[in-house]
Amino acid sequence: MDNKELYETVDIRARQWLGDEYDETTRKQVRSMLEGSKNELVDAFYRNLEFGTGGLRGIMGAGTNRMNVYTVSMATQGLANYLLRQFSHLDSVRVAIAYDNRNNSKLFAETAANIFTANDIDVYLFDDMRPTPELSFAVRHLHCQSGLVITASHNPKEYNGYKVYWEDGGQIIAPHDINIIAEVQKITNISQVKRDANPGRLKMIGEEIDLGYLARVQKMSMSSDVEEKKKDLKIVFTPIHGSTVNMIPRALKMFGFEDIVRVPEQDNTDGDFPTVESPNPEEAAALAMALEKGEQTGADLVMGTDPDGDRVGIAVRDTDNRFILLNGNQIASVLLYYVLERWKDVFGLKGNEYIVKTIVTTELLSEIASKFQVECHDVLTGFKYIAGLIRMNEGTKKFIAGFEESYGYLVGDFVRDKDAVLSCALIAEAASWAKDRGMTLFEMLVELYREFGFYKESMISIVKKGKSGADEIEAMMERFRNSSPGTINGSRVMQVNDYLKQKSFDTLSELRKDIDLPKANVLQFFLQDKTTISIRPSGTEPKIKFYIGVSGKLERKEDYQTVNNDLLKKIDNIIKDLDVK
Repeated sequence: MDNKELYETVDIRARQWLGDEYDETTRKQVRSMLEGSKNELVDAFYRNLEFGTGGLRGIMGAGTNRMNVYTVSMATQGLANYLLRQFSHLDSVRVAIAYDNRNNSKLFAETAANIFTANDIDVYLFDDMRPTPELSFAVRHLHCQSGLVITASHNPKEYNGYKVYWEDGGQIIAPHDINIIAEVQKITNISQVKRDANPGRLKMIGEEIDLGYLARVQKMSMSSDVEEKKKDLKIVFTPIHGSTVNMIPRALKMFGFEDIVRVPEQDNTDGDFPTVESPNPEEAAALAMALEKGEQTGADLVMGTDPDGDRVGIAVRDTDNRFILLNGNQIASVLLYYVLERWKDVFGLKGNEYIVKTIVTTELLSEIASKFQVECHDVLTGFKYIAGLIRMNEGTKKFIAGFEESYGYLVGDFVRDKDAVLSCALIAEAASWAKDRGMTLFEMLVELYREFGFYKESMISIVKKGKSGADEIEAMMERFRNSSPGTINGSRVMQVNDYLKQKSFDTLSELRKDIDLPKANVLQFFLQDKTTISIRPSGTEPKIKFYIGVSGKLERKEDYQTVNNDLLKKIDNIIKDLDVK
């Protein structure tokens, strides 16, 4: 539609929000937008906030395209309708609900809880904020049919979200994701929502679930023989204002770590995240205060998590005793090596074990797994696909660990989503184990590069906000899809994988074959020099992401910096050749 038609449609939709069924604060915000900027009004009302394959995520505020009690209510009614139909054979349907520290998270969680109970669904609601992995645990522990976390993960403070889980503790996947979307889309007006809460169906949960979850975390400890090194390891930890403020220090102490240094300013669970621009441990700025504390205290290890406690970033000391940040692929690599090395001694490897990584995560993981004769499976980006594979293989194969390059890791299967609580404890244990062998985690990483090859990855995100941004991202994907480059940085493109078309094209033989993974708007280019390039729009943010992986040989550890610089230069040249802005 043209701009005039768009403005007319948006105006009509906005004025519907001036009715008595909306609270006065909401009506005031809508009136202000109607009288003000057309762009703000369009962004707030040009569409319904999309209930995607994982749930909702968006900027908070009034409007159909915003996170607010009305969009949350309508999504919850759609989900409730689906659950009641799907589990009609049960005497009762159960849902567990958790939330993080974001502004309005508690309000949205309570709103959803009330609507579920109004639909005669039993609700277990946490009494305070909890990390996402604990919700995943609670779904299974309490024999729930579904779960819900109110969080926008690592997004900036303006955002919030609504993340849905199934009875296995994993985020929803096919066919339930599509079916739930269809039910949510049927709820077109707030009047369709049942809002007369039934308090008798609501049960508050808290410490009893904490203890059950932490007991399972503690069972994953694999190095009781380095207790003294654990006591000596000085760790700086920051929750970056988030929900792990108590849980991770408790887990670390249960593992035997005593010297835990806090960042008091970031222990404040403020949804405005006052000390950072963005509470994302993938970004160096988010860990700046923790790094400063690490230098002041002479710490060995710095760790920080995102608000809902499913991602962790770390800093380690290099050979010059300076702190450096490891990226998500590097953390995954040292964690996997430690876990497999210890797993074979503590739990034993029987030949039916496997790990899972996403298609954009480093190939170094598959090399490490191969050494231990452990299968490595690739899935689409999104931890829900890792959880789906765990469920599919349950009872036949043994899941050890799963990894996303975006700082998400899971060891063991009692949780079915990435788990920063357990990851922090195991990363610290890996550091103690390495220290007992006269190494730092950084030196351990260099040894992995020397043994398996120097794998270097980089990811660039291009932010395109609003409707116009979404159009630009779509156009960019179409350009790469319909006009695939023949060479990139002088290296021939040998294979193109298009996960939307579910086809893989070999440029030498010109043969096409099917890709046995779900449809996704992802493109991958495999080059003659073993470079891999993956392109995908983010499913949760207004971004398009480019993942670049290169590799080389590291003959001697003394050559680390030289090889590292060469690979960084190669990545820079690839980015220039892609010509994306």
